[in-house]
Amino acid sequence: MKDVQGSKHLYERIMLISEEGNLINRDRLPDMKAEELQLLMERMVYTRTIDQRCISLNRQGRLGFYAPVTGQEATMIGTQFALEKEDWILPGYRDLPQLLFHGVPLSQLFLWSKGHYKGGQMPDDVNVTPPQIIIGAQIVQAAGVGLGLKKKKKQNIAITYTGDGGSSQGDFYEGLNFAGVYNAPVIFVVQNNQFAISTPVEKQTAAQSIAQKSVAAGIKGIKVDGMDILATYLATKEARERAIAGKGPTLIEAINYRFGPHSTSGDDPTKYRTEQLNQEWAKKDPIVRFRKFLERQGLWSNEQEQTVIEHAKEDVKEAINKAELEKKQTVVDLMNHMYEEMPMHLEEQLIERG
Repeated sequence: MKDVQGSKHLYERIMLISEEGNLINRDRLPDMKAEELQLLMERMVYTRTIDQRCISLNRQGRLGFYAPVTGQEATMIGTQFALEKEDWILPGYRDLPQLLFHGVPLSQLFLWSKGHYKGGQMPDDVNVTPPQIIIGAQIVQAAGVGLGLKKKKKQNIAITYTGDGGSSQGDFYEGLNFAGVYNAPVIFVVQNNQFAISTPVEKQTAAQSIAQKSVAAGIKGIKVDGMDILATYLATKEARERAIAGKGPTLIEAINYRFGPHSTSGDDPTKYRTEQLNQEWAKKDPIVRFRKFLERQGLWSNEQEQTVIEHAKEDVKEAINKAELEKKQTVVDLMNHMYEEMPMHLEEQLIERG
């Protein structure tokens, strides 16, 4: 397949670290300090630990809806690490780690999971929107936020996330097209984790890649190894630089794998995935891969990892306890926060309740 410029290699997957943890593309290695490399690892380990605890809290009835992220840490952490504080994140419901590291307190993310109205009240000094439940709706919103940043002459970008299933939504194409027309500083990240709930990606599209869908919108498309945190960081950093320079939006397809179920709402991944497939992707585990890379440089140890794990467990305990101290939401609270002016039939019900 050839792109609009005639290069058949445009959508080759960007990868910097092999599955064995070896550096395979030194020329493109980001200029990062040892402390930054360690921080990337800390955040991935921290995220996986929180993910495991959140699944347990959900089973205990202490959390509501939750979408597991194990296997997708490199995409989530790597892309967010390339952002500036004033950049905007427009997440889907799986993208809680990006919000956490952009500045949203963990206790507030727990309130969001529990369906509490305060969970959507994002801090004024953190440029994020609440996680979008409607598949793909955040993509059109991101295009609008990007245009707003451009009109205000801000040196910042908007970044939004969806999965391979989200790329089948009409909002996906509308958002890309709008951002392309107005040359808006937006990065669209598709976390291609191979399954939209139980639907494999090959049944989502007849295209050879999601990245190539950028051509129709007239924007740049990139395919990156989503299990390689340095590759996802590099792709996002370069996309951000292009956007700030006025060179328009970028679509990044990150190839990764969701090790767990789609959500804690009941789907059984063993019904649509084979154990052989799981084992094949386990060899690409982003944490195992980066751990090997850092250990070869003397930048990581088991002691460091255990410290991060224990720290994450304590943070989860403190955050869930804080969330549970919040006054429970009532039906009346929901009604009051849903409407600026209460509809007559609901007003009558409130009067009847006394």
